[in-house]
Parts: sequence; C-alpha cells; structure tokens
Amino acid sequence: MNSASIRSGSRVFYGWFVVAAAFTVTLLGFGSAYTFSAFFEPLQRDFSASRGSVSLVFSLAGFLYFGLGVVSGPLADRVGSRTLAIIGMVLLGGGLALAGAARSLTEVYLAYGVGVGLGVGLSYVPVLGVVQRWFMRLRGFASGIAVSGIGVGTIIMPPIATWLIDVVGWRVAYMLIGGLVAAIGIGMSLLIVNDPQERGTAPDGDPIGPQLNLASPQGASIREAIRSPHFITLYAACLLCSFGVFVPFAHLVPYALDHGIPQSSAVLILGAIGIGSTMGRFFLGGLADRLGRKVSLLAMFAGMALAMGIWAFSTEAWQLGTFALVYGLFYGGWVALLPAVVMDEFGGRNVSGIIGILYTSVAFGTLVGPSAAGFAFDLTQSYTLPLVACVCANVVSTCIVAVAYRSRMVRSKTRSGCADAQRVGK
Repeated sequence: MNSASIRSGSRVFYGWFVVAAAFTVTLLGFGSAYTFSAFFEPLQRDFSASRGSVSLVFSLAGFLYFGLGVVSGPLADRVGSRTLAIIGMVLLGGGLALAGAARSLTEVYLAYGVGVGLGVGLSYVPVLGVVQRWFMRLRGFASGIAVSGIGVGTIIMPPIATWLIDVVGWRVAYMLIGGLVAAIGIGMSLLIVNDPQERGTAPDGDPIGPQLNLASPQGASIREAIRSPHFITLYAACLLCSFGVFVPFAHLVPYALDHGIPQSSAVLILGAIGIGSTMGRFFLGGLADRLGRKVSLLAMFAGMALAMGIWAFSTEAWQLGTFALVYGLFYGGWVALLPAVVMDEFGGRNVSGIIGILYTSVAFGTLVGPSAAGFAFDLTQSYTLPLVACVCANVVSTCIVAVAYRSRMVRSKTRSGCADAQRVGK
C-alpha cells in the first residue's frame, strides 16, 4: 500500500476519516435494517400477520433506501454528502423509535418502512459517492472498507436486537436502537468532506499538481452514462439478482426456526452473513484492485448464484452457516465493487447520481423479492420455490454480464487491430 495514501506529510490522510464516517453510516443504517429478522416473529405474533405481510415491511424499506439514491445521489453532487448523511441518521433513528410505538402493522409500515427507508436512502449513496472522490489507486480497497460497515452491522446489530427484545421487549428495543443510531450517526457524519481539494490534497493523499488545482471532476454526464451499453448491462444484471439478494436478510431466521434451530442460533447464522460480507468487502475489494474490478464483479454474481444453491439444500445449522459465510463473501464483494466500477467507467463528475440511478434496479428487486418469498411461503408452506427463483435470477445475471464483457473485449480487439492495420498502411 502506498504510504502517501495513508499519510500526507506527518498527518493521516483525511480520506481515511471520510471512509470511517461512511463505514459508521453504513453500519448503523444497514445494521439497523437487518435487525428486522430478529423482530420478525414478535411482529408476526403481536399483529397476527402472515409472513408475506410482515416481509412487506422490509421490502418497503429496501425499496426506499435503494430507490432514493436516484434523488440523494445527484443532490449530494450539488450540496455535498455531509448534510444528507446527517438528515438520514435523524430519520433512521426516528423511524426505528416510532416503529416501537406502532399500534398496528400499517403503522409499522409507515414508521419502519418509510422512516428507515428514507434514512438509509438519503445517506447511503452520498457516503459511497464521496469515498470514490477521495481515492484513485486504492479505490476498491477504500470502497470495500466503507461498505464493510454493512457486514459489521449485520454481525453485531441482530444479536444486540435479540438480547434487547429478550430483556425489554421488541418495542423498547426499537426505541433504544433508534436513539443509539441517531446519536452516533450524526456525530460521525460531521467528519464527511465532499472533495479532497477542500483539504488541500489530491486523491490518495497526493499533492495537488497544476493540472488538478481547481479543476472540476471529470467524467460522463448522467445522460451519457445511463445511455451507455455498460450501464444498461449493469442495470439489468443488478435488477435480476436483487430479486434474491435480500431474501436471506428477511427470511433466513424464519427458515432456520422452521427447521428446529433455536432463535439464538438462527440469529447467529444471520450474523455469519455479516462475517462473510466483511471479509468480502475488505479482501475482495483490495484483490479486485489488482486483478481487475470488472472481472471480479462478474465473479461476485456467479458466487451469489452458487451460494443460493447451497441454501436451497440446507436444513442443518452447519449447512446454513456455510451458506451464510459463502453468500456473505460474494454479496459483500458485489456491494463493494459496484461503486468502484461505476467510478472507473464514468468518472467522478456525477458519480453519486449515476450510482443512485443504478441502485433503483436494486430497489425494485428488493421491493419484490423478500415480500414475494413471504407470500410464496404462505401459499406453499415452503421456501423451495423462492429459493429456486433466486438461483435462476443470479445465474441469468451472471450470463448477462459475461456476454457483455466478452462482446466488449471483442470490439476492443477489433478496434485495436484496425488501428494497427492503418498504421502499417501508412
């Protein structure tokens, strides 16, 4: 690792403080959202609701926090990420607290679904986008650390929620988690600075050269980006795979309980996704910087398909734990690499806006996937159908990306060959 990227003179490069803030925001945001599986059974019991109806709470929140990126991303490019992250943490904490006071499942939809959805939606894409601007050589590694907060949050937040539910009940647990999220999230969001030039440095801690000084970020316009074949390919692949990506976060604990696994062990299995996810974000993000981020992203799609296949045949705790670790590894790498690949392809001028539009694909998949899995279970009393559908969706996503990358390589070689022929002819 280049020491200039860690230190600027005798000081720690400020980009790592921005990464720390993004790490904390993603930990609190998604860690809180992924406690939902721990609250699933109390909500279903107290409101006498079906699994499909309860799953819709998670799906609604997921749709909003990914779908809002189309608004929060471009807004962050204009007004900066810090303000949006602070507002997001306030809404997130408030939504959780109000969910604890809900008197009906409809009120849970409004409090959790809308509050958590808005909170994460206003903060997630802006903090990812700002990290991309602070790094160039280590972009995949820095992005991986930032989004590894999601994995760490998945490890620590559901067990904390389970313990609080056992001690004080699910309502007070939601209120306590909401207060904690707001206090820590707002404090860490204050560290965010939108551009390294505001701190007198270039990306990676390099000195600002004449060519960089006061220069506007380079890159494609949003219109150019979304019309490009590469963006369309990514959008289609992410849309399909997202029908299954977040099904484990809503249904893995109920699935484990159905197979006689105790609640405490089921929550730990869910936490294993966080362990694998953290490993994927840290190690696969850095590895992709050396092997190639686009090829590595293709491997993530294939890995998620493989992991879903493991889940479809798992009934024992150790089998589900294996699934959770493998799935978390590739899911974490997928989340870490998407923003970096967008930055590589389209530049930094509108990176947050482009990421936000790309994540609307994830929003639609998340809205449909977990709730559809719940309703399918209500109809069949089995998760077989939704799990098979998840595997198929990820396989098709892998094929779309593979064919697109191959076609792109062929076109590149063809253009290179034509250029060589022209030079020889001259």
